[in-house]
Amino acid sequence: MTAMQLKLNSDLFGALQVISEDEGLMKKAVKSLKRLATMKLAKDATEENLMSSAELDRILREGDEEIARGNLKPIAIEDLWK
Repeated sequence: MTAMQLKLNSDLFGALQVISEDEGLMKKAVKSLKRLATMKLAKDATEENLMSSAELDRILREGDEEIARGNLKPIAIEDLWK
């Protein structure tokens, strides 16, 4: 962990300690943290999909180049399900 992460962890747990006796404030804190975690997971999933989309684009470009060069091997339909 970096020094900044240690400081942020300390600040977070210090703030939680201050509000820990107030159930209403703790519920609000948990709700906010869950919302942030959900946003982070959604962002990560979107970035992962973008990477796989870029990979798919690369594969399609390579296939188009192979076809343009005439490197095309016919495939029997039955072989597609093997």
